[in-house]
Amino acid sequence: MAESTKSAKLSIDGKDYELPVFAPTAGPEVVDIRKLYAQAGVFTYDPGFTSTASCDSTITFIDGDKGELLHRGYPIDQLASKSHYLEVCYLLLYGELPTPAELEDFESRVTNHTMLHEQMMNFFRGFRRDAHPMAVMTGVVGAMSAFYHDSTDIADPWQREVASIRLIAKMPTIAAMAYKYTIGQPFVYPRNDLDYASNFLRMCFAVPAEDYEVNPILSRAMDRIFTLHADHEQNASTSTVRLASSSGANPFACIAAGIACLWGPAHGGANQACLEMLNEIGTPDRIPEFIARAKDKNDPFRLMGFGHRVYKNFDPRAKVMKESADEVLELLGVDNNPILQVAKELETAALADPYFADKKLFPNVDFYSGIILEAMGFPTSMFTPIFALSRTVGWISQWKEMIADPQNKIGRPRQLYLGSTARDYVDIENR
Repeated sequence: MAESTKSAKLSIDGKDYELPVFAPTAGPEVVDIRKLYAQAGVFTYDPGFTSTASCDSTITFIDGDKGELLHRGYPIDQLASKSHYLEVCYLLLYGELPTPAELEDFESRVTNHTMLHEQMMNFFRGFRRDAHPMAVMTGVVGAMSAFYHDSTDIADPWQREVASIRLIAKMPTIAAMAYKYTIGQPFVYPRNDLDYASNFLRMCFAVPAEDYEVNPILSRAMDRIFTLHADHEQNASTSTVRLASSSGANPFACIAAGIACLWGPAHGGANQACLEMLNEIGTPDRIPEFIARAKDKNDPFRLMGFGHRVYKNFDPRAKVMKESADEVLELLGVDNNPILQVAKELETAALADPYFADKKLFPNVDFYSGIILEAMGFPTSMFTPIFALSRTVGWISQWKEMIADPQNKIGRPRQLYLGSTARDYVDIENR
């Protein structure tokens, strides 16, 4: 817990109230208002909680003005370039980079938990074939508490650890099976001799009729997508996981709540929206028309995948993601895919246009990840499930941190009530 370094003075109706101010290790100072209602009888009003710190955390820090994203102090671009997803998972979960022996043990534990309980196959088959994969994932992850009773007691540190490993290990299997189910293909079981990203690609694209060899360039690109989406501080879905867990709900229910929140198009659907925009543009010759529309203040059209709500300068994840996008497109080619042709030429045109540079509307991670997933052959309906798979470790790390926090209490936001005041019930014959 941070210690107060100074205080802020709040005056209400001529009466002053002293509020402690906490200094973080990075970022703006925070005014502590926990005793404000008891002392002054007022609440604060902050729709969207955009100016309110709901917790203290040591996991992830974002400085949107600088374009900085740190996991446990390590810059995301270094992690994405030099590390890999499971090592970043270890870092997020335990606070430090692992030794070789620690990483080997962690990878072994994850690998040995990738299979699902066989009875869960029946659960998948209860969905309609045209169900959205996110609907399937939300249901299946929530149902895990009905299959893994030995890791639902949040008061037991060992059960919390087992649940964490199970969720990280099984989420690729669940996402891949959700995909296979919606396209009418048989499930592909995980293989322990493959790395995390390669295993996922094989489970998505292999079929029993022939062998499937995972290309290392595609595997590396997939691993980077996982890494670059692993955690993003106190966003909507992470806050949802924390709020759900504050009630004492089991970990599988909490992560299912996070998946449901991520499904919203304003949150996890950004790369899908980017691909839909590229489909709307259709062909490279229409790019000037759409760039002109993006500059027109009276036109509702926006270039999806450019700029970011949090990052006011550039998205630090985008540079590494662009490297992978270039590698994947060079490997797979864009000649027979008009959408990827549009993407490449739109990127070039936007980066060369001073209007977008002045407004700092640079391609973000969603633009490049959408291109990669499209090139690999994933339908847009799988973009958000892959995001959920990637973000699972962030949700779990935040969940574990909250459960262990002695200040943890059930979430109870306040409101500015603008409805009717007390009034008497009127019998129906007199209305």
